[in-house]
Amino acid sequence: MTAVTRGGGPERRGWRGWRAAAQEALYGPGGFYRRAEGPAGHFRTSVHASPLFAGAVAELLCRVDEALGRPAKLDFVDMAAGRGELAAGVLAALPADVAARTRVCAVEVAVRPAGLDHRIEWRAEPPRGATGLLFANEWLDNVPVEVAEVDSAGVARLVMVRDDGAERLGEPVDGAQARWLARWWPLPGEPGLRAEIGLPRDEAWASAVATLDRGLAVAVDYAHTADTRPPFGTLTGFREGRETAAVPDGSRDITAHVALDACALPGGRLLPQREALRALGVTGARPPLTLASTDPAAYVRALSSAGEAAELTAAGGLGDFGWLVQPVGIEDPLQV
Repeated sequence: MTAVTRGGGPERRGWRGWRAAAQEALYGPGGFYRRAEGPAGHFRTSVHASPLFAGAVAELLCRVDEALGRPAKLDFVDMAAGRGELAAGVLAALPADVAARTRVCAVEVAVRPAGLDHRIEWRAEPPRGATGLLFANEWLDNVPVEVAEVDSAGVARLVMVRDDGAERLGEPVDGAQARWLARWWPLPGEPGLRAEIGLPRDEAWASAVATLDRGLAVAVDYAHTADTRPPFGTLTGFREGRETAAVPDGSRDITAHVALDACALPGGRLLPQREALRALGVTGARPPLTLASTDPAAYVRALSSAGEAAELTAAGGLGDFGWLVQPVGIEDPLQV
């Protein structure tokens, strides 16, 4: 078969699959997630949108604490912690008696930021044997995966890429990756259709959940399910606040939406962020107008909070994020 090539320019590196290319571009020496400015320098997550998000996660941790019977040591594990923004926000929002029993672990490949609260432990891997809440906000979309594309003969092949973003088709998808596609993202034999093979994300999530002895694991991400798979995939890049081409050169984030239904383990369930946050008290309700005359400052604060809550729960925006909720040895504390 003649190779299909996109892009142009001189070849600077050999061809390789998207998983290896993105792994190096994101996490290798000089990779995107090791850069000084951190993810917040390039895109805005729910954590950066409003402190209400950290407050909601703190409320969830308190519910997990109650479900666990208020243990002497309570763990909060923040996966893909960025520069520790969520970990610090949750710690600040906890009631004093809960905070005093809580071990906060931020899991991130970058070096510990200067000035981070000394109570936050900085780790490259989640602690094993944790009891509490493991929270992964926009982690799985940055677990690199292979990309498959249907060729002119109707065969799904791996997409190979150079670090300048040029692509060509490689070998047919086979083995465990082919089985994953058949089960979770079947590709009709129409040339050009694409899929991201989410097997590494399933495995990463299972490994993270396995670090919990008891508690709750939650993954929050751009997501799709079997009935909403995008026909051409979702692989893209982000740089300096804008969506851009996925080029694995270390200059930008490389991300793809997550097949959260494939990640779910027995007992896990999916719900949209708007439902999860509303269950945790983030409603977006506007304050009564009477407050404007009786306490104008309080009205302005409440109005600002309502606007932030509306952004976190908005349809077509952050409210559409998927939450995968995975109880481990406890009842689901987020039933809605």
